[in-house]
Amino acid sequence: MDPALSQIVERVRAAAADAMPLCIRGGGTKDFHGEVPYGDLLSTTGLTGITSYEPSELVVTARAGTPLVELEAALAEKGQCLPFEPSHFGESGASTVGGMVAAGLSGPARASVGAVRDYVLGAVLVNDRAEVLTFGGQVMKNVAGYDVSRVLAGSLGTLGVIAEVSLKVLPVAPAEATLEFACSQTDALRLLNEWGGRPLPLNASCWFEYAGAGTLYLRLRGAVAAVEAACTHLGGERKDNARAAADWQSLRDQQLPWFATADSPDALWRLSVPQTAPVLAIDGSAAPLIEWHGGQRWYKAPPDQAARIREAAHAAGGHATLFRMPASHATGSDIPRFDALSAPVARIHRALMHEFDPHGIFNRGRLFAAE
Repeated sequence: MDPALSQIVERVRAAAADAMPLCIRGGGTKDFHGEVPYGDLLSTTGLTGITSYEPSELVVTARAGTPLVELEAALAEKGQCLPFEPSHFGESGASTVGGMVAAGLSGPARASVGAVRDYVLGAVLVNDRAEVLTFGGQVMKNVAGYDVSRVLAGSLGTLGVIAEVSLKVLPVAPAEATLEFACSQTDALRLLNEWGGRPLPLNASCWFEYAGAGTLYLRLRGAVAAVEAACTHLGGERKDNARAAADWQSLRDQQLPWFATADSPDALWRLSVPQTAPVLAIDGSAAPLIEWHGGQRWYKAPPDQAARIREAAHAAGGHATLFRMPASHATGSDIPRFDALSAPVARIHRALMHEFDPHGIFNRGRLFAAE
């Protein structure tokens, strides 16, 4: 067994014996996401390296502590990528492969290409009995029972220690173009819904207001002929590819000026709603930043506006997550980060957590603050 993995197994075995909770952490770039867990720190940064990469098979396997930039660089050398554009956040190079899966956060292209979980083929997990378990594999196929590898995506480390993952990758698109349109939020949502019903190579979209003027950015990816034909058909102002790529990366990592909340009492709220949802009536809030062809909407509002924001999300058929707290409320807040689950779904969540971690030692409190 790999020495770094062996060390983690021993830490888990000792923690289970002493009923001592563990706080699993990779690069720490997503520590803000979810409730604040408690327990002794268990770092996965020693589990590094790409253990298998078959470009012709479109599959790569990497240990959990492998820096995400290292994996993306290896894929880029072969003209391949992680299509869901995982968020990095934090310091450059700190984000890890395990953290990417555990957080389950996808970037601007998510609505067109799928989420993190759709690309997870297999995983190696250390459970609370200090057993090293292997799930899935390196091919897409039908399975009986739970597809455990995908269940890990978004679990925030509450099911066990992710030691290794196998991911499906795809070739980089032959062509790309970003178009800019001046329009209101209402018009942007109408256009996105209209374009979504056409055979266009839509990949990502973003609408926000700056200085009172609304702008919609639309990214196209695909075959050269398809992208060029779409540009001609849609119109708009075509942006320089290099500059546009930097802007999309800034959007992915929430580094656009719109996301700046320094010295602000506002929290960052993430609303997940149907793409066809109209403009949401949230009194007193500024215009949102809209992604995923209307399906993901970011709002800035004080944490104490939770009830109002979540009510608006529910009315639209979605839910709201308190994604980032303002610095003045970073700790000690009793406002739940995640929206309340329905009773049946909550039972399933807790049953899965109990099945994988009956001793309750992994990232206690990360999903359910009252644990």
